[in-house]
Amino acid sequence: MKKYLRFLVLALISCLAACQVSTVNTSPVADEPITLTVSAAADLNYVFTEIGKLWEQETGNQVTFNMGSTGQLAQQIERGAPVDLFAAANKQFIEDLDQKGLIISETKALYGVGRITLWQREDSPFNVQDIKDLTQPQIQRVAIANPDRAPYGVAAREALQSAGIWEELQPKLVFGENIRQTQQYAETGNVDVAIAALSISVNKPGKWTLIPDDLHQPLEQMLAVPKSARHPELAKQFAAFINGEQGRPLMREYGFILPGEEPVS
Repeated sequence: MKKYLRFLVLALISCLAACQVSTVNTSPVADEPITLTVSAAADLNYVFTEIGKLWEQETGNQVTFNMGSTGQLAQQIERGAPVDLFAAANKQFIEDLDQKGLIISETKALYGVGRITLWQREDSPFNVQDIKDLTQPQIQRVAIANPDRAPYGVAAREALQSAGIWEELQPKLVFGENIRQTQQYAETGNVDVAIAALSISVNKPGKWTLIPDDLHQPLEQMLAVPKSARHPELAKQFAAFINGEQGRPLMREYGFILPGEEPVS
């Protein structure tokens, strides 16, 4: 009987040891890639798509972009949307969210200064070279982003006011929900000219002319990590990637420069 019990004890010990060896030798399961949610102004559509692809290749993580008008995106964050990074088309929206305690303050950073353009299709019969050309009778419809929601719309309105043609142009104006939709109106021929973002104009076949930046307040664009972020540390890394050696060349290529940087010719 004692021999039998000793046999059972030894068998049990051997089994436990084998289980432990099996557990130790098991290859570790790779961490699942993290998906960042980035809310970004519509003027960043093309450049952020490119930067996002670079980020995914280098880190193995993923990024999902929620593009729209800055005003609407800010409202979503105010309502508690789980946004990891917010890139606004005007820094004031970031500052306002910070004042409300919704932003991790130390993550605020400028990423570029936007510019506006007069954009037409390549086959447009009109030759619009100056903002005052918009008053020509043959120009019947002009698209701008909605100034109530989009900083680029505010800049367009300011430029038209500075040129002294805001009131005169009222019957011609068509408002887009964001700057991307505004240019689409011109791309599809629904309007004759759009006051668009340089970052979108350079990506599309067409005719465009820069609007002098002294006609409107600077479009200083800022990003920050909201306190509602699910992955704040990774979001900080992506923000640094945008403003770092990987992202800056692309940002400059699309017309976004920071103070002290030379524009790409």
